[in-house]
Amino acid sequence: MNREDFSILKEQVHGRPLVYLDNAATSQKPQQVLDAIIDAYTHWNSNIHRGVHHLSQVATMHHEEARKAVAAFINAQSSDEIIFTKGTTDSLNALAFSFGEACIHEGDEIIVSGLEHHSNIVPWQMLCERKKAVLKPIPLHEDLSIDLAAFKHLLSTRTKLVSIAHVSNVLGTIQPIEEIIRLAHEQHIPVCIDGAQSVPHLRVDVQSLDCDFLAFSGHKMYGPTGIGVLYGKREWLEKLPPHEGGGEMINHVRWSGTTYNELPYKFEAGTPNFIGSYALQKAVEYMQSIGLEAIENHERELTAYCEAQLQTVEGVQIYAPKQPKAGVISFNIYNAQTLIHPFDIGTLLDQQGIAVRTGHHCAEPLIDTMGVPGTVRVSFGLYNDKNDVDTFIAALQKAIQILK
Repeated sequence: MNREDFSILKEQVHGRPLVYLDNAATSQKPQQVLDAIIDAYTHWNSNIHRGVHHLSQVATMHHEEARKAVAAFINAQSSDEIIFTKGTTDSLNALAFSFGEACIHEGDEIIVSGLEHHSNIVPWQMLCERKKAVLKPIPLHEDLSIDLAAFKHLLSTRTKLVSIAHVSNVLGTIQPIEEIIRLAHEQHIPVCIDGAQSVPHLRVDVQSLDCDFLAFSGHKMYGPTGIGVLYGKREWLEKLPPHEGGGEMINHVRWSGTTYNELPYKFEAGTPNFIGSYALQKAVEYMQSIGLEAIENHERELTAYCEAQLQTVEGVQIYAPKQPKAGVISFNIYNAQTLIHPFDIGTLLDQQGIAVRTGHHCAEPLIDTMGVPGTVRVSFGLYNDKNDVDTFIAALQKAIQILK
């Protein structure tokens, strides 16, 4: 993997070479993406869809080409099924409002899992409060895997939607999403996938999975911040109402009422992030140039290597150690049965140039289940290598010695 494309990896932190292991929070951007942003603002910056002049036509072309590229990337049937949003959180909030307005009534139930990020909990809680519906979490086994038997029992005629993370942002564990979709569809229940942690690391094919909705972010897959995607099957998007009103999402506006635009524009009120979509396309092309299978294999090997090295560290507890993972490891360090606070570990790693994430990772219900105040999380991108892991392990050993 070409680290030279990522200039930020040459930065020094506290006088040490940066080792960036916080990719689950956000990934770094290759030069190709940075160049695309400068190119767009320099040569064809203009509002899209509404202008007949040259710059507007060029900007519109790039935005719609990006939509086609994203559709192909996840194997959507049509680019009309790709809604550009601000990110995964925005996508899930948009779906919660639209789906809620059309499909949720008092007493209905929505199912999530005990592994979810707050972005896949709070919007549904807000919807349930508004509609007097019920949010039900799938319980976890002792090893923190999803209890599929319990999931089967939760499904009922009251269940109107299942929304679940493909990959846990805390544990990195890959959920049995195919089986979850199959079980839900047997009872004609639609499924939304939070793909924030899977789309950057695994090949996600929405037609093969047969998911009804998929949400993901550009900034976690080497693209810019402020751009994301909500995929929805056409049959669903056509029946759901828009979640925002304004320009572009309309067909005609009269004092007597408004008619809405066709897909996908019905869900894209206002000026879209057309610079972000163009840069996201470049990130997609960058990943495709390396090969999604090559990225997945590289990160799987690196994760296994890091987990093996961590197991040699005295006092380490790795969470969900035997489950398949997508580039994330969470752990804590104990000193004679006493937990060393993850914040202290993270701070001492930072002083040695190592960027990791500590805390509850916006997944407090899961952290509560684990019975800890938080974890230390290392997460990999395509540019990380074994040297990064070795440097991290050496720095961790030093941090532990200081804190003992």
